[in-house]
Amino acid sequence: MSKSFDVVVIGGGPGGYVAAIRAAQLGLATACVDDWRGADGKPALGGTCTNVGCIPSKALLQSSENYHHAAHAFADHGIEVKGLALDLVKMQKRKEKVVRQNNDGIVYLFKKNKVAFFHGRGSLAGGGAGAWQVAVAGSANESITARNVIIATGSSPRPLPGVAFDNRLVLDNAGALAIPEVPGRLGVIGAGVIGLEMGSVWRRLGAEVTMLEMLEAFLPAADEAVAKEAWKIFTRDQGLKIVLGANIARVTAGRKGVTVEYSVKGGAEHKLECDRLIVSIGRVPNTQGLNAAAAGLKLDGRGFIEVDAECRTSLPGVWAIGDVVRGPMLAHKAEEEGVAVAERVAGHHGHVDFNTIPWVIYTAPEIAWVGKTEQQLKSEGVAYRIGQFPFMANGRARALGDTRGFVKFVADAATDRILGVHIIGPMASELISEAVVAMEFGASSEDIALICHAHPSLSEAMKEAALGVAGRSLNN
Repeated sequence: MSKSFDVVVIGGGPGGYVAAIRAAQLGLATACVDDWRGADGKPALGGTCTNVGCIPSKALLQSSENYHHAAHAFADHGIEVKGLALDLVKMQKRKEKVVRQNNDGIVYLFKKNKVAFFHGRGSLAGGGAGAWQVAVAGSANESITARNVIIATGSSPRPLPGVAFDNRLVLDNAGALAIPEVPGRLGVIGAGVIGLEMGSVWRRLGAEVTMLEMLEAFLPAADEAVAKEAWKIFTRDQGLKIVLGANIARVTAGRKGVTVEYSVKGGAEHKLECDRLIVSIGRVPNTQGLNAAAAGLKLDGRGFIEVDAECRTSLPGVWAIGDVVRGPMLAHKAEEEGVAVAERVAGHHGHVDFNTIPWVIYTAPEIAWVGKTEQQLKSEGVAYRIGQFPFMANGRARALGDTRGFVKFVADAATDRILGVHIIGPMASELISEAVVAMEFGASSEDIALICHAHPSLSEAMKEAALGVAGRSLNN
C-alpha cells in the first residue's frame, strides 16, 4: 500500500469518513486514520456517532418506545398483550447489531471507493505545505505523507469538575447506553439533547428519572412555544422530574449508588440519591494528541481548532471540520463540512449553509427545528407572522394514535419568506426536511401552502401551518 496520499483524514466519524469518501470520488488518493475499537477489540469506524452516540441511542429509543407502546398503547388498537416482559440483554444485543451493521457499512464504502484505512491515533508529525507527515500510533506505528490533511477528530463528553466518569455509577453517553439493568432511580445532570433522550429511554423502561439542569430555562435553544409544550409532555404525561436552575455542589459515588447535593436559586439545599448518574453537560473538542502546538496549529481558548469560513486552519493544506471547529456539534453538520472541504481540495466550490442546519431531539414526541425562533426574531426587531397547526387536527396523526404537538411556521411579515420552522410531534425529524429544502430555495410560506401534500399524511400539518401564516388554515 502506498503511504503517500493527496488527502489524509484524521478521524473516522461522520465528518471524517464522509470527507474521505468524497475526496476519493473526486479522484484524490485518500487515506483515513482512526483509532476507535469496538467491544471486541477490533477497529470500529464511525466515531462517537456510530459507536456510542447517534446510532445506538436511536436503536434504544426505538426499542424502549416499542416496549412502552406494548404496555400502554396497544390496547387502544384492540391488541391485548399478556405477560409483557423486558429482556434488556436482548435489547442491548439488538443495539450492538445495529452498530456493527453501520461499522461494516463504512468499511464496505471505503473498499468500494478505494480509501486506504490505517488503524491508530493520527497526529501531525512535521513537514509542511504539500508534504505533511502524519504519524499513526497503533499496533504498527507508521508514518504517511499527505498533500492535504483534514482533521475530524470529534469531541468527548465534558465531565463535572472533580467527578470522573467510571461508566459504572457515573456515566457519560457511552455508559448511559450500556446500563446492564434498569436502575430504580436514575439521575441525569443536564436536560439537553443527550440528557432528554437517555432519560426518556430509561423512564420508558421503568426507571424513576430526575434531571437536574443548571439553566433556569428549559430547552432555551428551541422556540419557546415548543419548549413549553415539551415541558408539559415530558413532566406531566411522561413522569420525568426536571429541576431547573440546579447548582451542583457535590457528587459522591458510593459502592452502590450516587448522591448529588444541589441547590436551586433562592431555595434550600437538596440531596438526590440515585442508583446511577448520567452526566450530560456538553462536549469538548478532541484536539489533545494531535501535536498541535509543535506543528503550529492554532487553537482557541476552549481548545477548538481555529478555522476560516472554508475550514482552513492556520497551517497551509491542513483543514478541520465537525466538532473540533466552531458551529453546532451535529453529525450532519460535520458531514456537510467534510464534503465541502473535499470538494475545495479538489478545486471545486464546497458549500455549507449554517442557517439551514436542522436540529432534532429524538424524544417521543420528536422535536425538530430549522432557522430562527420567535424569541430570536423579537430580539432582532424583525417583523414576522406565525402560522401554527396542531397534530390533534391531523387525520394521519389521529390514525397513528399520536396527536401531541404542532407545526409552527415563522415568516417575514413583509416578504413572507420562511425564517424558521419548529415542530414537536410524530416524525418531526422527517418532516423538518421539507422546511430545510424550502429555506434553501428562499421559499415563502405561501409556496408551501400551494403545494399539494398527500392525504392522509403528517406532512399535511406543514401545509396547514404554512396556510396559517395568512390566516387560511383549512382544518383548524
